[in-house]
Amino acid sequence: MAHPNHPTFLIGCGTAAAQAPSLDEMGFKGYNLWRMERIGLPVPPAFTLGTGFCREYFRHGAKPMPGLRDLLAARMRDLERASGLAFGSTRLPLLVSVRSGAPVSMPGMMETVLNIGLSDAVVPGLLRLTGNPRLVWDSYRRLVQSFGEVVHQIAPAEFDAALAARLDEAGQGSTRELDFQSLRRLTRDFLDVFEKHARKPFPQGPLDQLEAAVGAVWASWRGAKAVEYRRMNGLSDDIGTAVTVQRMVYGNAGGTSGAGVAFTRDPATGEKALYLDFSFNAQGEDIVSGRRSASDGERLTTFLPQVHERIGKVSHLLEQEFADMQEFEFTVQDAKLYLLQTRAGKRMPWAALRIAVEQLDEGLIGPDEARRRLAGIDLAKIERLRVVEAGAARRLCRAISAGIGVAVGEIALDSERAQAVERAGRRAILVRDGTLTDDIKGIAAAEGVLTATGGRTSHAAVVARQLGKVCLVGCDALVIDLAARRCAFAGEWLAEGDVLSLDGHNGEVYAGAVKVITERPLECLERAALLLEPARAA
Repeated sequence: MAHPNHPTFLIGCGTAAAQAPSLDEMGFKGYNLWRMERIGLPVPPAFTLGTGFCREYFRHGAKPMPGLRDLLAARMRDLERASGLAFGSTRLPLLVSVRSGAPVSMPGMMETVLNIGLSDAVVPGLLRLTGNPRLVWDSYRRLVQSFGEVVHQIAPAEFDAALAARLDEAGQGSTRELDFQSLRRLTRDFLDVFEKHARKPFPQGPLDQLEAAVGAVWASWRGAKAVEYRRMNGLSDDIGTAVTVQRMVYGNAGGTSGAGVAFTRDPATGEKALYLDFSFNAQGEDIVSGRRSASDGERLTTFLPQVHERIGKVSHLLEQEFADMQEFEFTVQDAKLYLLQTRAGKRMPWAALRIAVEQLDEGLIGPDEARRRLAGIDLAKIERLRVVEAGAARRLCRAISAGIGVAVGEIALDSERAQAVERAGRRAILVRDGTLTDDIKGIAAAEGVLTATGGRTSHAAVVARQLGKVCLVGCDALVIDLAARRCAFAGEWLAEGDVLSLDGHNGEVYAGAVKVITERPLECLERAALLLEPARAA
């Protein structure tokens, strides 16, 4: 069973903790789920393996420690009692997600696997439980792909090739347009891809899947992008990550379901307004991975107004509970809202200043907390560029703004090129198909980021804002020809090295360099200066 120094934590399983759990041991994800459940927010039942398990995993040579399987089985019985479902059941199956959760926020730097517990034998049971064959086969094909990529490091391109063949056969442009029969055939294709590249069949035992996924999440603590993120942010490699196992809820259950991410305030400007990305008939990884655009926020207001209203109330409750701007992930299943995560939202320096000052005015934080936040900001460098006129630059198209300011630089079509341009003393614009956290070094090196897909709340866009970078996403007019090292905007081709300008205020993309002016938030800066003055009466 569990090592006495490595506790597990139950969330929403009808067992109240005798005292508040340790954030350092439980990790932010589990700890914040516990707090949300404690104040009555709708959180699916879960359990968390503390950070000590991760440290023990690496002490064992990156191998699961003895007794882990028995421990997972025991905790799954707690989830079964809380949910009324059974893991591996052919009648009422319980599926779970497996997510990382360090004591420090590391958005998108470690791995997640969804739909654990689904197998050939469980498919009929999930069909009976949901009455939704498209949901079942969509979830199964997602599991096979993510398990293959995360646990066995199978290249995404292998699954993408199988997907492209099925889309071509069906005459469709995306998986959202495939019916359940096409998804069933695609799942079988994915199972073949998995067996070919993993050199073993896809595991059909639910505990086999769970144990392997937990190990893969621990292993991702030492993945290249996680190590680089900790290096850039001065974080210790010795902390380790907790792992949270949570009952699945299904945003891919149809027209009244979906997945979303919201900030309680605008993370670019600091404005007190809900900042939300949502996609109907989707799972959470569709939003945060950066592989898919999330443009259904306005449609959510129209088609599910009560859900949107509830999200607004949740936003207020979260700020009151955590006394800071929050970024929260949620799923809507059959018009019912579930909260999956919340954390202090990463924000641009301009937004950080405004939020600290305004939350002080609102009484949400006190002067000492405001000073603590402001002490971490270089006030002398808080400024943003704004386009005065295009000048000789030509407007190409418009994208979705995920970070304020203006960025001017030469096109770089991968992270290596962006870093090379920076080393040469020039400025780069990183132009990519999707906003992926694998590009963290390129994002850090670039002046700005432009992507063809992805949303404002994808993990990579979050990281770009944290680094103060201009970021435009979801640029439908952008086509990249990586082999020829060029890209097109609404049919106009530009070569790598050509100059591009990104306007983060309105999402405009220009060929050439625009003319800019510099703005500073003078009123907020004056307030901050007064707060940071030594106490006059002291």
